[in-house]
Amino acid sequence: MSTNIEGSVRTTASPFTRGRIAFRNFRWRRPFWAGLFTMIASAPIAWFPYRGVNFGDLTIRMATTAGAGSLVIAGLLAVLGLTIWFQPQVRIFAGVAAILLALVSLIVSNFGGFLMGFFLALIGGAMSVAWAPGDGGSAGAGAAGTYGTTAAGTAQGGEGPAHGPETTAPLAAAADAEAPEPAGDPGKGKHRAQ
Repeated sequence: MSTNIEGSVRTTASPFTRGRIAFRNFRWRRPFWAGLFTMIASAPIAWFPYRGVNFGDLTIRMATTAGAGSLVIAGLLAVLGLTIWFQPQVRIFAGVAAILLALVSLIVSNFGGFLMGFFLALIGGAMSVAWAPGDGGSAGAGAAGTYGTTAAGTAQGGEGPAHGPETTAPLAAAADAEAPEPAGDPGKGKHRAQ
């Protein structure tokens, strides 16, 4: 929505749109899914040892001394998930710790929450270790800025990445350029002793 007031164009966005864009920027700047998987892994690890499972008239209760260990592991996984989100510079430590806690949960917490919490923590920890921060400028951004935005940082209208002709021009120029000719190698990559 644009309003022309005394010759200047003012762009306004709804609070929902601003919140959505802020959340998207939050996700892009950190290993978001790694932290989410790690935090979700804590739920089955903490829940199953204290949940009574009923098979008809038979009730199986798994609350043992391992229940306290399950709560500690689940609490640590939740804290590690938050650490991955809010302190991405320690993501490798948090990811390795999540993987180790997932392995310990196999023994302590009923096969890691019947393997559900184990696999979620393992995937979250591996994603955290593998995540690398972006360089700030993608290959397609060119002169337009990060993620194809204009110089003002947003698309025309102020609502996200731009997709106009001024942002796609560097991509079109790169696609039209010819690849360099390979250098002639008489040995075809084989090194010959002389």
